Amino acid sequence: MDQPPPAGARRSPPEPSADDAGALFGLEDLRTGPARAGSARSGPLVGPSFRDSPAARRLLSVREIHAEPAAAASPRGRQILARFPDARVIDVESHWRIPELHGNEGNLERWVRIKSEVLVLGEKKTLATRPNGRSADWIAPGVANGCAMACAYCYVPRRKGYANPITVFTNIEQIIAHLGRHIARQGRKPEPNQCDPTAWVYDIGENNDCSVDALISENTADLVQAFARWPTAKASFATKFVNPDLLLLDPRGRTRVRFSVMPPQDSRLLDIRTSPVEQRIAAAADFLEAGYEVHFNLSPVVIRPGWEQDWTALLRHMDDVLPRAVKDQAAAEVIMLTHNRDLHELNLAWHPRAEDMLWRPDLQQAKRSENGSWNVRYRNRDKAEAVETVRRMVASYAPWLRVRYAF
Repeated sequence: MDQPPPAGARRSPPEPSADDAGALFGLEDLRTGPARAGSARSGPLVGPSFRDSPAARRLLSVREIHAEPAAAASPRGRQILARFPDARVIDVESHWRIPELHGNEGNLERWVRIKSEVLVLGEKKTLATRPNGRSADWIAPGVANGCAMACAYCYVPRRKGYANPITVFTNIEQIIAHLGRHIARQGRKPEPNQCDPTAWVYDIGENNDCSVDALISENTADLVQAFARWPTAKASFATKFVNPDLLLLDPRGRTRVRFSVMPPQDSRLLDIRTSPVEQRIAAAADFLEAGYEVHFNLSPVVIRPGWEQDWTALLRHMDDVLPRAVKDQAAAEVIMLTHNRDLHELNLAWHPRAEDMLWRPDLQQAKRSENGSWNVRYRNRDKAEAVETVRRMVASYAPWLRVRYAF
């Protein structure tokens, strides 16, 4: 489609540093969120919405869209292109093969800027639902891949090379139809398990953050509304971003939001461009009132000097500020840090300070993951001791928080 502008034709805003990027979204931004006309919505937002706010634009200021032609021509694709009318659109054969993004080592210097300014549109070619058994019973086909946030420990960039912008899959109707058929085949859940006592739980955000995706399209809203109609199933996604627009949906208790939390001092270094941890915790009551089930991910737990004291302070804070209604239904996953040598090398190019905390050869060992790659995890004994320490802290300082599983 459009030809690239001449060199120097467009000046990009300065890239946020690792020190200040985590403070992009203060509490004051959310106080001016969407005007609530009611407790539920169906279809696109009407009137002011958070995704049109300055805070949302600081996270996503899309200037370039790489699009498969079929994705761009689809109803969802046309909606997204209309949302970013000033963006330059570039035809690509495959959302996985974009050499100027995924094969260009020079993009490491623009790691965060690319996440903000570049978007990819594609179609999900293979629709498969995989068994899980940890966070959920099943992993649903993703409706997106990648993220506008820049968590230093995220595993998704390892598969994409030197840039990791959001890829939105536009064939949402096919994905929801696939899920409907899969849920129907399962029937009712025969017995309780740690995922849920009665519902089949489907993780809808394995490689993306659904709260951020809702700034771009209605994919997250469509999934929440679909699961609201399925009495035997429940959607689930983890998030580090508080998006008030999600409060305008009508989940009817069929979507579980898992707010990921860690000590704020860890988050400021590692959770670049995310909502502050205190804000994620404070949002729990609003999401519960809006009809979501609200859980927490204590994730990732990073072993470093003083980590026990800081996790204790976090749990005490949660106990102090969360209302009884949230506590009565809450559960948690405890997830120890998993790192990767390729990601370590990538991080050294854009955020080396994070690696001082994440890369600990004195405590870590290599282990092959389920997909065949080699990851780095804490040694078995150190990991087991740390998991037991977290369990004891939860029992002591947040006894209402049921630990569903620890990994």
